Amino acid sequence: MLKKLFHHYDYSMIIVMLLLISFGLIMVFSAGSIWAVSVLDKTSPGYFFIRQLIWFLVAVPIGLIGLIMPYQAYRALVKPMLLVTLVLLVLLIFLGNNVNNATSWFRIGFFNIQPAEIVKITLILYLASTFSNKQKSIDHFSTAVLPPLSVVMLFFMLVWMQPDLGTAMILIAISAVMIVCSGLKMSHLLSLVGGAAAGVAIFFMVFLSDNQTGRFTAAYDPFSVADTTGRQLINSYIAIASGGLTGKGLGKSIEKTGFLPEPQTDFIISIIGEELGLLGILFVILCIAYLVFRGFVTAIRCKDVFGSLIAIGISSMMAIQTFVNLGAATGLIPVTGVTLPFVSYGGSSLIIMVFSICVLTNISAFVNMRRSGNRHEGERENVKAFY
Repeated sequence: MLKKLFHHYDYSMIIVMLLLISFGLIMVFSAGSIWAVSVLDKTSPGYFFIRQLIWFLVAVPIGLIGLIMPYQAYRALVKPMLLVTLVLLVLLIFLGNNVNNATSWFRIGFFNIQPAEIVKITLILYLASTFSNKQKSIDHFSTAVLPPLSVVMLFFMLVWMQPDLGTAMILIAISAVMIVCSGLKMSHLLSLVGGAAAGVAIFFMVFLSDNQTGRFTAAYDPFSVADTTGRQLINSYIAIASGGLTGKGLGKSIEKTGFLPEPQTDFIISIIGEELGLLGILFVILCIAYLVFRGFVTAIRCKDVFGSLIAIGISSMMAIQTFVNLGAATGLIPVTGVTLPFVSYGGSSLIIMVFSICVLTNISAFVNMRRSGNRHEGERENVKAFY
C-alpha cells in the first residue's frame, strides 16, 4: 500500500509547500534580524530564523505521519483529538502564558505552543467525520447539524476568551464552509445564514472589548490614531508602497528597523512588499492559491464524503487565513494577529499547516489510486470488447 501511495502522491503540493517554507525562512531572517538584536537584546540576528528552522524540523516527522497514515484512520482519532484539544484550551485559562495581552500560549522551555492552531485541524476532522456519518439524516437539522454546531460554538468561545478573536472567527468561517458543503438542504442553510448574521451582529455589539473595538478605528481610520493603534497599519502602507514592483532588495527594508513592530509575524507581507515588491507578494499569493486550488480539486474528485470534507476544510483554512492576514496588512479588515501560512514566524501555525498539506496530499494519493484503478479497469473492458 505504501509503495502505491508513493506513486500516486501529488508531489506538486509538497514542492510548493517547501518553496513557501524556504521563502518564509529567508524572510523571517530578513524581517526579524534587527528586531531580535535591537528590541529583544539577542546576540544573533538569526534568532527568529533559528527558532523557525527548529519548528520546521519538528514539523517534518509530523508531516510524514500525515503523508503515510491513510486519512480514513482519523475517524477513530477524532474523539480523542477533540477531548485533548478541549482539555488544552481549558488548561490554558489557568496555566497559559500571557503575551501581548492574550493568554494563548503554553510556555515550554524556550518555545510557545498555541493550542488554538490545533483546534483548526481538530474541528476540520471532527466536522468531516460527523457530517460524513450523518449523510442519510443530513436533512434533520436537530440531529445532524445542531450537535456539531454546539461543539463549534464551544471551541469558538474558549478561543475568543483568550482573547483571540481572529482565530475564533476563522474557526467559524471554516465551519461555515464545511457546513455549506455537507449536503444540507437550502432551507436549513438559509436559516443558518440568517441566524449567523444576527449572532455576529449581537456579538460585535455586546461582547467586543474596547481594545477590539479600537482595532476597527485603526483599520479604517488609522491616521486618526497614528501615534497608537494606527501606527502598525500606516507603516505597513509605507512599506508596501515604497517597494513598488520589484522592491528595494532583500534585506534593505527601512520599516523593519523599528517603525513596524514585530515585522517577522503577521505583518511579514509588508516587509516582503518593501524588499521584493509586488512580485514578491504575488509569488506568495500564487503559491498559496495553487495549494488551495489543488485542495479543492482533490475534494471534488474524492468520492468519499469524509475525505472530501477534510480536503474542503484544509483548503478553506488556508484561503481564509491568507485573506485575513493580507486583509489586516492592507487595512481591508481589522488587525487580528493571524499568521500568513508557511511564511510568518510561528511554530504552532507552521506545524499544523505542514501536517494539513501532508494529509491533503494523502487524500489526493488515494483519489489518484482510485482513478488509476478505474482507468485500468476500463482499458481491460475495452480489450475484452475488441476480442
